[in-house]
Amino acid sequence: MGARDDSDEVYVVGLCDLILGESGLPQHKFDWLLGDPGTNGRRARLPVDAFWPGHGLVVEYRELQHDQPTPHFDKPDRLTVSGVHRGEQRALYDTRRDTEIPAHGLRLVVVRPADLDADGRGRLRRNKKADLAALKKILAPDSTRSHSRNRSGSDEERVIDAFRAWLLTGGWTPVDPTDRWTDLEAVRGEERLICEAKGRTSEKGIDADIAYGQLLRRMTSQDPRTRYALAVPSSSLTAAARVPLHVRQLLRIDVYEVTDEGQVRRLST
Repeated sequence: MGARDDSDEVYVVGLCDLILGESGLPQHKFDWLLGDPGTNGRRARLPVDAFWPGHGLVVEYRELQHDQPTPHFDKPDRLTVSGVHRGEQRALYDTRRDTEIPAHGLRLVVVRPADLDADGRGRLRRNKKADLAALKKILAPDSTRSHSRNRSGSDEERVIDAFRAWLLTGGWTPVDPTDRWTDLEAVRGEERLICEAKGRTSEKGIDADIAYGQLLRRMTSQDPRTRYALAVPSSSLTAAARVPLHVRQLLRIDVYEVTDEGQVRRLST
């Protein structure tokens, strides 16, 4: 317990308490946020890092193991009740939180080490002044870091998080994008994937066209092992598929559907 009390997660939650003027409920469990069934059929309630009832806010602090393979935490030789190792289960459960929390009318904000003053290993330097300033912006009600189903900017983050989780289960490792405007970039061996994502929008066709244009501008590599991904919610799949298949194949672009439940499906070729 002592080690957890001194963790970066507890430090971040404490700073959020100061900003919000309310003590959050750490490791809170909702009756509707459940894990996969165990051998006895029971489903455990999944904890969130902290919940502030007065603000209708959940904050998740996701360290590096949430975004990249980490054998120490993943235990790849040990399967969980989900039938996958801990790293894959973590990604599945993160996606479930990203979907279920906003669906139940709460605001979800995800904070990562890169958002704060952290070293190369993702450990926070505990620069309280700088971290408070960064968190104030992230926690602002109009921040696009919030996962809200009512705003397309936030739904875009839902799509990105679900696609990132799906990539992790497929052996991909997210990396710092070559182009700072890229939504997500990942590598797997000699392969590289550059992704543009869009959330729910009332202008599905226009947003899809914009996404294709953004991908075209990032096609600076002639390496055939580099591919490009367009990740969109189910509601935008038809608009994204308007570009003919043979054109997408020539440009090495794959279209991925992200369902409301956070599942990812590659558009059939």
